[in-house]
Amino acid sequence: MSFLIDPPWLYATGRAYGRLMPDEQAPAARVLRTATTGVFLATSISLYLNLPWTRRIWEACRAQDGRDWMLNSGVFRFDFRRAGRATHLISALFFLTYPWWLRFGERRARS
Repeated sequence: MSFLIDPPWLYATGRAYGRLMPDEQAPAARVLRTATTGVFLATSISLYLNLPWTRRIWEACRAQDGRDWMLNSGVFRFDFRRAGRATHLISALFFLTYPWWLRFGERRARS
């Protein structure tokens, strides 16, 4: 999970949900949507906070730690070690968009 990868992945997942479950109000659709968003947020926030259980993920991605992976995705060179308030605020705003990406993909598939 990373800020570069998560939005398109959530969008694509939403598209799949929209094709497979035409009724967005169905209980199964709500449960699946909530669970998917929860997994993405739990994993991504844990990476950003460098929680120990995420070590295998960021090591597999050849990052220096979870925050490096979330911010840089192996592409950028942001100074993840000196992330300050502005970086944390922007990151929090990105996390708030996660449910939107999933719903956007779902709605596009149904239109």
